[in-house]
Amino acid sequence: MRRLERSGRIARYAALLEAEAVGLPVTAYVHISLDDHHPQTVKRFDDLIQSLPAVLECYSMSGQTDYLLKVVARSMSDYEAFLTRHLLPAVRSANTSFVLKRKKLTTVLPLE
Repeated sequence: MRRLERSGRIARYAALLEAEAVGLPVTAYVHISLDDHHPQTVKRFDDLIQSLPAVLECYSMSGQTDYLLKVVARSMSDYEAFLTRHLLPAVRSANTSFVLKRKKLTTVLPLE
């Protein structure tokens, strides 16, 4: 562990909380398409995402959509408010899939 810490391979330490146990039972994955890819548009969206605590993960993607977000919420109505207040005004489209049941979650990398 110390060798990994010294070499910079350990990014950080964290306690992983159960979202449902802390009142966040809704998990959604949102595919985002921007209106355009101008640097200013991308920067505005990136800045927005950084300011939203409900967004746990954000990835710039190849393929049909520009971004993939992992979002948590207290309820479906809270998610709908998050979507309409924050995301929809800033993007061309947002397509949401809701997690029904988690089948696997790990933070362990498959190191040989």
